[in-house]
Amino acid sequence: MGWDVAGLGNALIDALVVLEDNALIEELGLVRGTMHPVDHKRWQQVYERVRHREVTFDSGGSCANSIATCGLLGARAIYCGQVGRDRMGEMYAARMEEACGSHALQYSEVGHTGKCLSIINGDDAERTMLTDLGVAITLPHVGEFAKVLQDTRIAHFTGYTFLDSSMRRVVLEAMGVAHAAGALISIDAADPFVVMQAKETVWKLLEEYAALVFLNADEARMLTGRAPREAVEAIVERTGVKTVVVKMGAQGSLVCRAGECCRMGIRRVNAIDTTGAGDAYAGGFLYGLVQGWEIEKCAQLATLVASLTVAQVGAVVKDRKLLADALREVLEGRTETLARVAS
Repeated sequence: MGWDVAGLGNALIDALVVLEDNALIEELGLVRGTMHPVDHKRWQQVYERVRHREVTFDSGGSCANSIATCGLLGARAIYCGQVGRDRMGEMYAARMEEACGSHALQYSEVGHTGKCLSIINGDDAERTMLTDLGVAITLPHVGEFAKVLQDTRIAHFTGYTFLDSSMRRVVLEAMGVAHAAGALISIDAADPFVVMQAKETVWKLLEEYAALVFLNADEARMLTGRAPREAVEAIVERTGVKTVVVKMGAQGSLVCRAGECCRMGIRRVNAIDTTGAGDAYAGGFLYGLVQGWEIEKCAQLATLVASLTVAQVGAVVKDRKLLADALREVLEGRTETLARVAS
């Protein structure tokens, strides 16, 4: 079986809980709206404070979210990462199977599955996160996943794996394998912190491997020192990347491919949880690419899927009917509110 999209990344189980105010955030001394790296013990301590609430568990990690979205839309998609031999690892594997039909996870016999607790404010959907990476960043090798990378149309990676860890070595190996086999290499910068900490690595990988890159406005500015439109030009000029996507939140997105650019608006919804909106956008866009769509249509679907994501709790839209409706809207040309804007 050939694959449409294959991804390799940090496998983190998401635990999401909505609270009505910031009292717990303040009590715990957390900085609202930011991500806090913690160890397993600290994560468990905070989780104990919210476990009596309605906590939603799902497979997570930026790359996995995009791959799951591709799978749920109907693409032949598969994901590789590392989890522990524990309850959360079993849960993670089950969620990826539900989305994609299978998975290529590797299991560590030592340590815990990585996890991210997102505390979501019920008023404005702002999220405060505590992340224990666990065994997610100690994947020892590409292993049998190399065969998948040699038989996929698109290989997708995210910037979190570019930070100092054994994962960077594994990802570089995986990119090399996929690129040599003729796969299109897709990179999502994933976080301004990644660009700040690993800027030269990001540039190097864009120059050597990438055919497609996703960034948000802050990441684009941090990488190039320029506003989104000029950042796209700088990236293309330096790296030769064929397709550059800049996600700009409420301002929509800017998509450029081989000199053709389109500016996409947003679908306004009641925002409940912004977790994974950018990952969902990438997943929708990648699905369009494997269908052979032009970039405007890819961006339309990406925008609709992202809007569905922020209207729910969780980073991946599981309702296949809603996803099918979004696909139908794009295919039937009923996306007037997302019409092309002069860039």
